[in-house]
Amino acid sequence: MRKAIKYAVLALFLLLGFIYLNNNPRFVKKTVQKPWFLAHRALGQTFPTAGLTNETCTARRIYPPDHPYLENTIPAMEAAFAAGAAVVELDIHPTRDGQFAVFHDWTLDCRTNGKGVTRNHTMAELKQLDVGYGYTADNGKTYPFRGKGIGLMPSLQEVLNHFPDRQFLINIKSNDPAEGEQLAKHLATLPEERLAQLAVYGGDRPIAVLQKRLPGLRVMSKATLVRSLLAYLAIGWTGYIPASCRNTQLHIPEKYAPWLWGWPDRFLQRMEAVNTRVILVAGNGKFSEGFDTAEDIKRIPPGYSGGIWTNRVDKIAPFFQKDK
Repeated sequence: MRKAIKYAVLALFLLLGFIYLNNNPRFVKKTVQKPWFLAHRALGQTFPTAGLTNETCTARRIYPPDHPYLENTIPAMEAAFAAGAAVVELDIHPTRDGQFAVFHDWTLDCRTNGKGVTRNHTMAELKQLDVGYGYTADNGKTYPFRGKGIGLMPSLQEVLNHFPDRQFLINIKSNDPAEGEQLAKHLATLPEERLAQLAVYGGDRPIAVLQKRLPGLRVMSKATLVRSLLAYLAIGWTGYIPASCRNTQLHIPEKYAPWLWGWPDRFLQRMEAVNTRVILVAGNGKFSEGFDTAEDIKRIPPGYSGGIWTNRVDKIAPFFQKDK
């Protein structure tokens, strides 16, 4: 009995030693690669996140503007790429005439001079709107972008044509599987090398459709993310990467990142080896929190080489470009 206990203790000791050595980032060859930036909604006006709900009109609580760009517009995307973004995130809604409009909100009332549900309009109708109409930093005393956003709501096709070799993360703003079907048909016309520059995330149902129709496309939903991370927590300590973690996209809130086996260096290397992108999101991931200030950057692990989610790529990219 004592001998059996002794062997059991030894086996446990060896197992713990293996787990430690196999997942401790100290024993990984450090990369010289710098992190890359995902610009959320391109370069837009930011706002305090305290007290936000899904019903909050964020255009009515922006900080005093220090740049002229409006989110999800082509000028804002140009500015984001120029500032150092590797990937730009954009939001889409299907239109009544079978296109996809690039716009964040489910309804038009908050940001524009239009009314009603975004997807109930044609692309031509949406083009007539002023997407800067509702922005104010002083509770409605002034509206600094009124008249400056007319015609700036682009279609998805316009964006892809304007940036033929740039990378995008497309956000489906619904859980409608029909929207996944429509987007799959749209993207299926693109060459394979162009699809490799795109990724899509959104509701579980449309993403499931996309995953089935375009298996080579990187996709992510809450369901795929949870499935991937639970599988990795269960067996990732062995060094084996579960199928659900391969060829996908993982948005990791910084609050939970330290619990991942081998975080950050070994984890990033494992995901890179299976064609999976890792993007670090600030806080617990709610309401698209980003690393937007010099203080935020201090929380990024030293030597981190994955993606960083930011709402102000113009402010944080220079910190990583100084020692080029």
